[in-house]
Amino acid sequence: MPTGDETPPIAGYFGGGQEAGGNISGIDKITFPDDSKSTLAATLTSVRSTPAAMANSGVGGYFGGGENSGVGISGIDKITFPADTKSTLTATLTSARWELAAMANSGTAGYFGGGEDSGSSFLSGIDKITFPADTKSTLTATLTTARRRMAGMADSGVAGYFGGGSSSGGSISGIDKITFSADTKSTLTATLTSARTFSAGMADSGVAGYLGGGQDSGGNISGIDKITFPADTKSTLSATLTSSRVALVGMADINVAGYFGGGYDSAEISGIDKITFPADTKSTLSATLSTARQKMGGMADCGVL
Repeated sequence: MPTGDETPPIAGYFGGGQEAGGNISGIDKITFPDDSKSTLAATLTSVRSTPAAMANSGVGGYFGGGENSGVGISGIDKITFPADTKSTLTATLTSARWELAAMANSGTAGYFGGGEDSGSSFLSGIDKITFPADTKSTLTATLTTARRRMAGMADSGVAGYFGGGSSSGGSISGIDKITFSADTKSTLTATLTSARTFSAGMADSGVAGYLGGGQDSGGNISGIDKITFPADTKSTLSATLTSSRVALVGMADINVAGYFGGGYDSAEISGIDKITFPADTKSTLSATLSTARQKMGGMADCGVL
């Protein structure tokens, strides 16, 4: 958790995704605390939709996997803070995959879980990128079921969570927890309000994680579920997203606010909703994404934690 002696929060990033004209490689930056938007000179190595993103706060953010024209990606791009330069890791995901999710134990390692591979198989495996060498290993622990289109978020220093998604049996309401001390997997007693796919996650580390939007059997969702740490109890916010939407993405400025950007309702969305902690009130930024888009990756640099 940040203290007065540490680097103040810096910015969140939304990268890649799909707009009306096709997949994109651009990365938008929301600078905290004024929530202004700029677009990086650096871009992802290739245009792609459904990458997953996570960050080693104060050091670099990572965009892994995704797809373009039906071809899966195994590469992982790194945005080094604060210069926002792009490099590509030597390490790659275990297999090319898309519609995966990511979260990070900032300062230690990041995790990419699940997804779909080029054989149209849903995946249960979890790859780990160990900081600062950015080496890849694969956990012995796996997701409870092979799945894609889930959301990830983390209580840094404690545990990460993968919630919802879709498996061969349909949409999922369950939430798997990876405890960082030993990378063991458990499944929460608490579940999402409904089984859903393509929701977004973000967390106020040390306090609570949030899973917003997505699609369930009734259609697109505007609701936001909250998992309060450390008991991992579930509640649902009174505040909702500006519109029901699917394939959005989240990131958070710890101790300040979380952001849900883009997605799809009746068309791609450029707007960014903000959930201010701890009251969990919703507002909508004046700044918008460079283009309306869905299926991005999102991560944030909150300074040195």
